[in-house]
Amino acid sequence: MSLTLRVLAPDQSVFDGSAEEVILPSTTGLLGVLPGHISMVTAIDVGVLRVLKNGTWNSIALMGGFAEVEANEVTVLVNGAELGSNIDAASAELELDQAKNELNKFQDQETSTEKVKAEKKLRRARARLQATKTTD
Repeated sequence: MSLTLRVLAPDQSVFDGSAEEVILPSTTGLLGVLPGHISMVTAIDVGVLRVLKNGTWNSIALMGGFAEVEANEVTVLVNGAELGSNIDAASAELELDQAKNELNKFQDQETSTEKVKAEKKLRRARARLQATKTTD
């Protein structure tokens, strides 16, 4: 028995196929889904979705959204997504360094719109870099 996984972003279908296991970055922590999982809906955080297919783990960087599990089908609707295999690790690492530097500019401020945007940019950059790493 397997799962059907669909990862949909506003501009594209990122993944549509079968999977043996899915690990979702929910807002309450990592959530593992195997065939026969109970029906549920969960909020998705910025992070990395892991997919086990044919004994190999693949990664997808997610930019927040929602996931529904129903009758061995996992549907993930997100604001943005990118296959880890399509992300250049060097440019993702550079993007992470730039995001860290940008956030450091607001270190002395408690809260500001710019600081919140910089934190969001850092989380996205970190997720993209993590998606380039293999977990085999």
